[in-house]
Amino acid sequence: MKKDLLLNLAKLRQSKVYDGYNPISNYANGGYECDYVSPYSKSAHNINAEVMVILQDWSSDENLQGDACEELNRLGYTPSVRTNINLKNLLEKHLKLDLKDTYATNLFPYIKKGGMSAHISPKDMKKAAVEFTLPMLKIIKPKIAIALGMQTFNSLRQSINLNKVYNMTEAVRSSFMYENTRIYFQAHPSQQSQNKRGNLNIVNDWNEMAMYLNNN
Repeated sequence: MKKDLLLNLAKLRQSKVYDGYNPISNYANGGYECDYVSPYSKSAHNINAEVMVILQDWSSDENLQGDACEELNRLGYTPSVRTNINLKNLLEKHLKLDLKDTYATNLFPYIKKGGMSAHISPKDMKKAAVEFTLPMLKIIKPKIAIALGMQTFNSLRQSINLNKVYNMTEAVRSSFMYENTRIYFQAHPSQQSQNKRGNLNIVNDWNEMAMYLNNN
């Protein structure tokens, strides 16, 4: 049942694209297309996971140009990228989980034009949260969801009519419930964001999530 419902969301994503963005099928002669909302789920699709990981978006037009990357196509992510190394280390250290034990996805399911730092409008992020991420949370029913990065977290908050937060310290204190899932902010796993997280002395944030997970 869960698999069928998640496949329906993937088919919905495949059936259209938001204005100003490209579909995943535009790249590598369609080789990156898959039956998930995000290719990242290829390596993390435990439909009964207690933890759901929500990143902002999968890739960019500039990043996907050229020949298909076999590793990216097979895994849905590049293990050698520091962001992915950090994410896996944080999951293991604090939650005692491998990436494959979670359900991981990207909130925004289309490909932004430009480079990896290209802008995605808050309106489009909120629309994607309503259309794809909230339904996924209802289907999977994890105990916790980890929203990586401020824009991801605020998009989820605004999708259920909560006020946005304005800095990392405030975000860490602003977890909220959706259905039976508590949604937490975490700094993006890029090295720059992790350094900022440490400088703000909010290094116990992952431990707080672990305590909630173990007690519920």
